Amino acid sequence: MKKSAALFVAFIATLIQNPISAQPGESTTITTTTTTTTVAYVTPDETQGVDYMPKIHGVVRTRWEGEFIHGDFGQRFQVRNARVSVGGNILKSLSYFVQIDACDRGKFTFLDAYARWRFSKNWRVQAGQFRVPYGVDCFRAPGGYYFANRSFLGKHMLNMREVGAKIGYYGSKIPLTVEAGIFNSAPKSNHEVWQKTMNYAAKATYRISNITIATGFISAEPDKVRMNLVDGALTWDNDRWIVEGEYQYKHYDADKHKPAHGWNLFASYAIPLEKTVFNTLSIQGRFDGMTAHSSGQCNSNGSLSTDQFGRQRITVGSTLAYNHKSVKAAIRLNYEKYFHDKQTPQGEADKIVAELVVRF
Repeated sequence: MKKSAALFVAFIATLIQNPISAQPGESTTITTTTTTTTVAYVTPDETQGVDYMPKIHGVVRTRWEGEFIHGDFGQRFQVRNARVSVGGNILKSLSYFVQIDACDRGKFTFLDAYARWRFSKNWRVQAGQFRVPYGVDCFRAPGGYYFANRSFLGKHMLNMREVGAKIGYYGSKIPLTVEAGIFNSAPKSNHEVWQKTMNYAAKATYRISNITIATGFISAEPDKVRMNLVDGALTWDNDRWIVEGEYQYKHYDADKHKPAHGWNLFASYAIPLEKTVFNTLSIQGRFDGMTAHSSGQCNSNGSLSTDQFGRQRITVGSTLAYNHKSVKAAIRLNYEKYFHDKQTPQGEADKIVAELVVRF
C-alpha cells in the first residue's frame, strides 16, 4: 500500500517536472528514476492546439459525526476523502487519467487509471480501471455531493469500479450520450485472474431543455450468481432548484434471491449571497431507501444470503459554499433519520454530520 502511494507521488512529480512537449515531427524522451520512455513521432495535426501540461485536481472532506444508537451517543472525527487526480493529453485525441484516495477513512484506495481515445468528433473509447457506466447518483464525485453521505443507491445497491473497456457516443447537435462496456467480474484488486464470465453495462442520457433523462442496465456476476439491474432517473434543474428521482431494480438469475428495489428522491434550493466570503446558501431534503437484498457473494453453501437489510432514511440539511469555476469550499450540516426493517447496523443510525469540503 505504501509502495503504491509512493509510486503515484513519483508519477505526479515526474509529469510536473517533465511535461510532454514534443514539437511536430520530433520525438521526445521522458526520463525518470526507474525507466526511460520514448514517445513516438507525432504529426503537426496531432499536436496542434494541445496543452500537454498535466492538470491536477483534488478534494478533501473532513467531518464530525454524532450517532444515536441503542440509547447511547457516539461521536468521531474522520477524513472521509483526500482524493487527488492527474490527467492530461498525450496527443490531440489521446488522454489519460489517474486518481487515488490517499485517505478514505484512514485507508489508501487506488480508484482510476485509464486512457481515452477520441477517434472521431462524437466517439470515444476508454480502457483501464474506472466506474462502470451505470447509475446517476453513484457517479457524483465527493466534491459534488449534495449531502454528507451517499444515497443507498450509490452506496449499497451497486457502486462498481472495474477493469475493462467502454465505447461511448457523446452527441453535440443531439444532447444524447450513450456508453456501453465490458469488464472483469473478478475484484479490481486482482488483475491477473483469467475470466470465465464478464460484466456488461450500458447507460444512456438525454437532455431536453432543463430536464435530464437517464437509464442504464448492468449484468454482473461477482461470485456464482449473475445479477441484472436496471436504472431510471429524471433530473430537473432550474436556476436555484435541482430536483431528482432515481429508481433501481435488481434481479438474480434462477431466483436465487428475492428481487430488490431502491430509490432516491431529493431536492436542493440555492440562495445567492452577497457581501460575504461565501456566495451560496443551499437547503436540501432527501428520501431514499431500499428493500432487502444480497451483494452477490455466496455463502459456504453456495447460495445467496441477505447481507443488506431493508431501510429508509430522511435527510435534511444545509450547505454554505463558495463556488468559483473548479474551486469550491463548503460547510455542510445534515441530520439523518433512519427507519430499519430489522436490526440497526452501527454507522447507519440517526445521526448529525458536520462537514468541511475543499475542492480544487
